[in-house]
Parts: sequence; structure tokens; C-alpha cells
Amino acid sequence: MTIQLSDRFTYGKLIRFTLPSIAMMIFTSIYSVIDGFFVSNFAGKVAFSAVNLVMPFLMIVATVGFMFGTGGTALVANTFGAGNKEKANRYFSLFVYVAFVLGVLFALAGFVWIRPIAALLGAKGELLEHSIIYGRITLVTLPFFVLQLVFQSFFVAAEKPKLGLLVTAAAGVTNMVLDAVLVMLLPLEHKLAGAAMATAFSQLIGGVIPLVYFRRKNSSILRLGKTTFDGKAILKACTNGSSEFMSNVSMSIVGMLYNIQLLKFAGENGVAAYGVMMYVSMIFSATFIGYTIGSAPVIAYHDGAGNHDERKSLLNKSLRLLGVSGLVMVIAAQLLAVPLAHIFVGYDSKLMEMTVSGFRIFAIAFPLMGFAIFGSGFFTALNDGLTSALISFLRTMVFQVSAVLLLPILWGIDGIWISIVAAELMAVVFTAVFLIRKRNQYHF
Repeated sequence: MTIQLSDRFTYGKLIRFTLPSIAMMIFTSIYSVIDGFFVSNFAGKVAFSAVNLVMPFLMIVATVGFMFGTGGTALVANTFGAGNKEKANRYFSLFVYVAFVLGVLFALAGFVWIRPIAALLGAKGELLEHSIIYGRITLVTLPFFVLQLVFQSFFVAAEKPKLGLLVTAAAGVTNMVLDAVLVMLLPLEHKLAGAAMATAFSQLIGGVIPLVYFRRKNSSILRLGKTTFDGKAILKACTNGSSEFMSNVSMSIVGMLYNIQLLKFAGENGVAAYGVMMYVSMIFSATFIGYTIGSAPVIAYHDGAGNHDERKSLLNKSLRLLGVSGLVMVIAAQLLAVPLAHIFVGYDSKLMEMTVSGFRIFAIAFPLMGFAIFGSGFFTALNDGLTSALISFLRTMVFQVSAVLLLPILWGIDGIWISIVAAELMAVVFTAVFLIRKRNQYHF
């Protein structure tokens, strides 16, 4: 039986509805991890460091997709909850078109400025040239990656989360197959370009398939069609999604800062070790992000319909589920640190030792990050973009930046790994403060 946004949600129904979104985000993370595996093991440490150095910049350019996806979905689902289907579809079409145009403009700017940006991030010599090669190839199809990020949220609002998972799987399989063919078979000097082409083709698949689906007559509640420019709606979507935009931009900036600090304290080995941790942690954090993406349209719908009791129930159930899953994750991370590190950097004993040591510290943050990620997404679903953005801003730009600048002075490279734990702990505290302060306003 199809689960609808208007349903009353038990734990079982909530897990079943959000599971495709969780699987979608985990699968996205896994094929990114496999991309890193092929680059590290077949193209070498310098190429792997180049990918990790330039990736935060690429995510900044693409993050407009997160903004219109999450912020636009909240507005569209809320409008459906209020009973205005036609208006909701106009909003949907408007947000998709605007996001794509912005993706094209940002990709063009990135293509032109990638060299000075990579140099600013600390890349020199061979590392700089590798960063430019990977960056420019992936930027060619980046507007379609923006669409993929937009549609990841809208598939849930369209009550088709399983279809969203299938599209992500198609993009992921494309990336993995092309990685295996291009990275393994091309000459050493072209392996990194092969990995970039694999990523570019997967971005194309992830954006084009849902674009075709929603343009045609379909069985979902959403369809792309004619729309009119609505500055207020765009501003509302941007405000709603500003936390996700800020979170992704901030995380990318923080990632750049981590790389700069690691180059200073540990050289290219530090950047490579951090890259492994980012790849692996993406799989763990993807569970929280996927759950948030899957549950947000439900929360937004019941908010629009004025079902306060159901909205409160969704919040309480979500917090309990996140707490249990976070504890399971930190235990799994401690047990799997060595085998996971060996997959990526088993060829270098010194690098592997650094990676295992750092990851075991880094993983302590997993039980904490779920609450902050969901807390920000919860307020986005309520169309309270300001509170959501404030949580994201404090979590990334204030707490993480402060920690990564100050703690290495005290503990060296271990201070860099500890900084994420300290930042997530502070983020949880402030998320709890906002939930307590807003409980009367939102009746939870």
C-alpha cells in the first residue's frame, strides 16, 4: 500500500517511508567512496589528494540544488497540505527551472576560475594540475548534478521516494562501471581524467532521468509544466533552504580549511587521510541526511494542514530513532576503522596508521551529528528558514571553524580530528535550546 503524506505515522510506517531516501543518500555516498577507491589505488596518492582538495569547491557550486530541493519541497508540501495542488505544481516547476539556470551560471564561473581557486587552497605543481583536470571535467555536467540534488527532495514530496532511489542507483552504477573501465584501463596519466568523466556521466544520468519523468504525464502528484516568475516564492524557498545551502557551503569551506591545516601539519598524507574519513563518514552521515530528506515533506504537509499532534509525534519519534542509530554507528565505526582504512590506503603503512587513528577520534561525533542535521531540517520543514539557517551556521561556520583553528594549537594533528567532535557537541546543545524555545510557537 502506498504511504501518503497525509497518513498518520507509526514507527514502522515512518521507517518504511524514509528508508528509500536513506538508501538513496547511502548509495550516493557509496559510489562517491568507490570513486575515491579507484583514484587512490590506481591513480595514486597525489591524484587522490587533488580530488579531495577540489571537491569542497565543487560542492559549493552544486549546493544551490540542496537549497531549492529542501527549501522548495517544504513550500510545495505545505501548499499541498493547505489543499492547493495547482499552485504547488507551479512552485515545483519554478524551483526546478531556476535551480538549473543558476547551476549553468555557477558551473561556467567555476570552469573559468578553477586554477586560482585550487592555488588558493594550497595546491602547487602536480597537485594543482590534477585539481584543475578533475574540476573542469566534472564542472561540464554539474548543472545536471544540481538537478539531481533538487529532485532527491521532490521525489519524496511527489510520494515517489522509491523512484528517487532508483534514479540515484542508476547514476551510481554508471559511475562505478565507468570508474572500473576508465580508471583501470587508461594509462596512468589519464586515470584521473577517467574518474572525472565517470563522475560527469553519472551526474548527467542523475539529472536527466527525473527531468524527463516529471516533464511527461506521470503517476505522481507533481509534474513540470508552465509557470510564472514569482520572486516571493523564490525568496521563500531560498530562505527555507538557506540552512541546507549554508550548511553545505560552510561544510565545504570548513573542508578547505581542514585541508589547509592538514597540509601545514601533515602534508599530502594528512589531506589523503582526511579524504578517507570524509568518504567513509559520508556513508554514516547519509543515514541522518536521508532520514531528514524523507521525513521533512511529511512534517511540512502536516504543518500546512494544521495537524499539530501528528507533527509533535513525528518530532518525538524522530529523536528516538536518531539516538539509537547514532549509538549503533559509533560502535560500528570503531570496529571497522582498520578494514575501511585498508581499502583506501593499505599500500602506505604510515598513511594508514594516521587514517585509523584520526577516524577513531572523528567517529565519536556520529551520535551527535544526527540531532543537529535533523534539527535544522525540522525547522526547514516548518518554513522557519531563519532558525534552521542559524543552527547550520553555528554548527559549521562558528563551531567547526573555531575548533579547527584553535585545537591543533593544543594537540597538533589530533586536535584537527577532535575539532569535529567538539563542534557537533555544541551544535546539539544549541539545537536543543531552539527546540525548547520554539515549542510553544509550534505546539510541540
